[in-house]
Amino acid sequence: MRAAQLRLGLVLCAMLALAACGFQLRGTAQLPFKTLYVQAPPTSALALQLRRAVETGTHTRVTANPGEAEVVLQVLNELQEKDILSLTGGGRVNEFLLRYRVSFRLTDKLNREHIPASEIVLRRAFTFNDQQLLSKEHEEANLYRDMRNDAVQQILRRLQATKLKS
Repeated sequence: MRAAQLRLGLVLCAMLALAACGFQLRGTAQLPFKTLYVQAPPTSALALQLRRAVETGTHTRVTANPGEAEVVLQVLNELQEKDILSLTGGGRVNEFLLRYRVSFRLTDKLNREHIPASEIVLRRAFTFNDQQLLSKEHEEANLYRDMRNDAVQQILRRLQATKLKS
């Protein structure tokens, strides 16, 4: 019985500490526009994730036609780059540096820029072993997917901070 009271006291203290520090769940993002069109290549995984994130995490509606949208998010460029970071003593690749670049801009119906052409660059280093080729290819794909998820969240935060010009 004493242990149960101690546990309850610890839980209450933890809840009080979290409430005191201002912690709260992120919730839905409040974008300063009601409709959005995402202009990107049809095969872009980033554009698909952006549309999903806006539709599920905000009150903004994603349109299929740019004429129906209050603003247009243009994905100008999306690149995955891979560079050798280090070599072993025998001249084999030991580490790679992965880079994920996304360029975008936000315009309205009158073609006024609300976010000028901006670039997000994310980097990840990972070790490489040619004896584990299949698992390292899978790790690389996962790192690119994680960087794409990070880029979507950064774009959403920038959209949220945008002030529309009247």
